[in-house]
Amino acid sequence: MSLNDLMLSRRQILGLGATALATLGLAACDEAPAPAPSGDDDTPEEVQLDAAAYDELIATGPIASDDEVSASEWASKIKDAGTFRVGGVQTSLLFSLLNEKDGSTRGFDAGLFQLLARYILGDENAYELTQVTSNTRESVLQNDTVDAVFATYSINDDRKKVISFAGPYYTTQQSILVMADNSDINSVDDLAGKNVAAQSSSTGPSILEEFAPEAVIQEFATDEEARSALEQGRVDAYVIDTAMQMGNMTRNPGRYRLAGEEFGPVDAYGIGLPLDSDGVAFVNAWLQRIEDEGLWEDLWQLCIGDRAGIDTAPNPPAIEA
Repeated sequence: MSLNDLMLSRRQILGLGATALATLGLAACDEAPAPAPSGDDDTPEEVQLDAAAYDELIATGPIASDDEVSASEWASKIKDAGTFRVGGVQTSLLFSLLNEKDGSTRGFDAGLFQLLARYILGDENAYELTQVTSNTRESVLQNDTVDAVFATYSINDDRKKVISFAGPYYTTQQSILVMADNSDINSVDDLAGKNVAAQSSSTGPSILEEFAPEAVIQEFATDEEARSALEQGRVDAYVIDTAMQMGNMTRNPGRYRLAGEEFGPVDAYGIGLPLDSDGVAFVNAWLQRIEDEGLWEDLWQLCIGDRAGIDTAPNPPAIEA
C-alpha cells in the first residue's frame, strides 16, 4: 500500500472529511490581533474545527522508544520531569486556539506540540503551556521556563544567535485575496493597473512594489479595514501573508478566494529550542517521522485546509540539517 493510501485510510477512519470545510495569535514577524467580524447580517458562520476528529488524530501519533529518548539530553530531561513545557499562544484561530467550552487548545501548532508530548512521554496531554508574545519567545527559552516554543516562530539569523531552531515545519508567503466572484485576477501579474490593498504595518507594500510594480497600492492600518475596502469594491484585491488570508477565509466561508500562487520571500516557521540543544536533532527526527507517516498532512488539512476551503495540503518544507 502506498503512503498516499495510508494517509487516505487514516482520514477516512478518523472521519476527517466530516468537516465540510486565523487569524494568527502571533504573525510571522509581529503579534497580530484577530480580525473582527465584518458585522454584516449575512456573514456566513466561521468554519469550526472538528474537535473530535482532531483529538482522535493526535491520539494516533507515534511514541519514541526508551533508547531514542535516552540518546537525547533534551528529551531525557522532559521524560524525567514527566511534563513537556511549551511556549505558545491560545488566540490563534488556525494554529493554536483555546476552546473555552472544554478547556483544550487545538490547532496546527498545538497539534504539533501535543504530538511531540506524546512522542516523548506517551501522553499528548502531558504538557504545560506558557503563553508567550513576540517579545518573550527568546527569553522563556534562555531562562529555562519552557523546553520549546511553538508560535508561528519565524526563523531568522538574529534569533539564531540566542536560540536554536528545529524545522522548519511550515512556510508561508504573500497571497492575493479577491472576492469569490472575481474572475479577472488569477496571478500577481494580473495586479497591474489594479487597486490593491495592503497593511501598512506589514511587509506587503514593499513586496508589492517589487513583484507588482504597476499595481496601485492602497495602505490600510488593519486587516479589517483592508477587507472592508475589498468588500465595498474600493480595491480589487488584498495582499498579505497567506496564513492571515486563510484565517479570513475560515471566518468568512465562500466570501473570498485566493487568486493564483503565493509569491514573495519565503517565511519559514521553526520550533524554538535552547541554544545549541541536542533537542534540535531529536525534534527534527520526530518531525521527519510524522511527515513520512502522513500526520503532518492530515493535521494541516484538518486544522487549516478543510476550514479555509483548500482541498490539497502543501508539501512540508525541507528540514534543515
